[in-house]
Amino acid sequence: MSVRSRLTRAFVALAAVLSVPTVLAAPAHAAAPAYVALGDSYSSGVGTRSYIDDGTSCQRSNLAYPKLVANQKGYALNFKACSGAKIPDVNGQLSALSTGTAYVTVSVGGNDAGFSGVLTECAKPGWASNCDGRINTAQTYINNTLPGALATLYASIRSKAPNAKVVVVGYPRVFNGEDCNAATFFSPAEETRLNQTADLLNGKLAAAASAKGFAFANPTSRFVGHAVCDSPEWLNGLSNPISDSYHPNKTGHASGYLPLVAGLLV
Repeated sequence: MSVRSRLTRAFVALAAVLSVPTVLAAPAHAAAPAYVALGDSYSSGVGTRSYIDDGTSCQRSNLAYPKLVANQKGYALNFKACSGAKIPDVNGQLSALSTGTAYVTVSVGGNDAGFSGVLTECAKPGWASNCDGRINTAQTYINNTLPGALATLYASIRSKAPNAKVVVVGYPRVFNGEDCNAATFFSPAEETRLNQTADLLNGKLAAAASAKGFAFANPTSRFVGHAVCDSPEWLNGLSNPISDSYHPNKTGHASGYLPLVAGLLV
């Protein structure tokens, strides 16, 4: 074959290659990190007064900090927190966890200690209530029973989500020493004891979290100056519906919990 023929064939082959459209693979997009929000009404968003119609009575809200965190960070949220949840209920939420779970938040313990019932009792006039007795019962539970229950729950969370960053979320002090609601009768001394009970609860949550290698989000300092009867309130006083009472409002979630939890959920 002549040199001319070989060159001609080579040019023809090259032209054929160049005429084939080049298909470039689109860059792969990593899946959003999986975030599971476990817990009770302080995580579901009770108090924000705006709830998702998801066919449950959990009172989950798009204004609750798990939703706000997920939106801010681009995480894929599995929102399991539910109003009224106690530790056995949160155990039932753990089916959402897996080896692929990247982030977990959990708030639970207040309902187990009967804090809602304590508030209801202490809101009555002094002559009609046994506020100190109910506080004593709650504190006994927090000191003697709660730590073991938390240890078991946190071990289950770690077992089911071995690769996750886990943040245990605490409870704020609700009161500032005065009662501005006409239908409640909290005395300054009772408010002090109720705040001390919140501190006691946070202490047990923090200790159990530390023992398992989890982070603890303590909201106490962030809510100072924003308790019930403060201006502005980040926590509702006596409300209608009553279930919204003594829970963080939408500002409490956005300005109180969001920056606190987002800073740890990395």
